[in-house]
Amino acid sequence: MLYIFIQKGQFKLMGLSRRWFTKNLILSSFALPLLHFIPQTALGSISYVVKRGDTLSRIADRHGTSVSKIKRLNNLKSDLIKIGQKLTLPDPINYSYRDPVRHLKSQNAKIKLKQSKWKIIVVHHSATDRGNASMFDQSHRQRGMQNGLAYHFVIGNGTDSKDGQIEMGSRWMEQLHGGHVKNNYVNEVGIGICLVGNFEKNKPSQAQLKSLIALIDWLQNSVLDRKLNFAGHKDIEKNLCPGKHFPLKAFHSKYSGYTT
Repeated sequence: MLYIFIQKGQFKLMGLSRRWFTKNLILSSFALPLLHFIPQTALGSISYVVKRGDTLSRIADRHGTSVSKIKRLNNLKSDLIKIGQKLTLPDPINYSYRDPVRHLKSQNAKIKLKQSKWKIIVVHHSATDRGNASMFDQSHRQRGMQNGLAYHFVIGNGTDSKDGQIEMGSRWMEQLHGGHVKNNYVNEVGIGICLVGNFEKNKPSQAQLKSLIALIDWLQNSVLDRKLNFAGHKDIEKNLCPGKHFPLKAFHSKYSGYTT
């Protein structure tokens, strides 16, 4: 249990109003239990397995760091790395101090929103080890999807975009229906969010879950200005998505459940 004692008059000294403080403390209290389910890696770092075609320079560019930092963190004497080698990388974005939806706000300002259209948020995993919005868009077009990327948002896992990076898809930009479920009604009214990774095998990263929470809260509280229903893909259709390692129960506790 966390107790905070602030004496009368200290709100003004801190530049805060009592109303603002109370509201944000209440909102934070809902997030704290959920963060208990978020897996922890080494403090300020992430794990990475070297893949074919990787170089230290490419890995550094993808993760927003430098070759020298990677070498220092892993005690590497040269730039040579091997496929399958495990590396510890600096966390590219410290999401405790940076707003993961910040870059979406300017993009969203240009969109002619259909606010009444959206009624539910549906979360998915990609069931792949890697990927990003561009790669999935190409794959979905090859499968015959005229509008490309089936989801409205994609959250990266540090392979082909930064860990926790939120990418906005063209379906959200153009306010088009999704293509992420078989149920036509849910596609029409559902915002599809895909986290890169196979959560039947692995857990989503801490950065991914923090970004998902931030994205849902931003959509509900700032963009659409109302609460939406929340569902994992398997709540709607019989499948495994978003995987057994995704903390679906915790998200159901935080957000409204799916109703038809």
